[in-house]
Amino acid sequence: MAKFMIVDDSAVMRKNIRSILEGAGHEVVAEAADGREVLVSYVTAKPDIVTMDISMGNVSGIEALESLLKSYPTAKVVMVSAIGHKQQVLDAIKLGAKSYVVKPIERARFLDIVNKVAEQV
Repeated sequence: MAKFMIVDDSAVMRKNIRSILEGAGHEVVAEAADGREVLVSYVTAKPDIVTMDISMGNVSGIEALESLLKSYPTAKVVMVSAIGHKQQVLDAIKLGAKSYVVKPIERARFLDIVNKVAEQV
């Protein structure tokens, strides 16, 4: 199974994503509550896949994605987006995100997406 890093400014959302991933046999090796924490956590934890919220406080998910992929071009990132962020999702895919999931997260759909990305690892 794959190793994940969860990036979301909502502790509740991080907990929900962790529960889904661990329930499916994946390992969560790091969490970050802010886009500023992404690079440091990524280097330390060495995840296979990063799930990243598009809309966060100080540093947006798009900015964090761009920074991460500039330093680690092979990083696999699945963006997590609220309904209504269509343009931001398209921007993330253009930058190199592997896929996206729309909130509220539906367990089966989420696992289908992350498992497909995990197969690319």
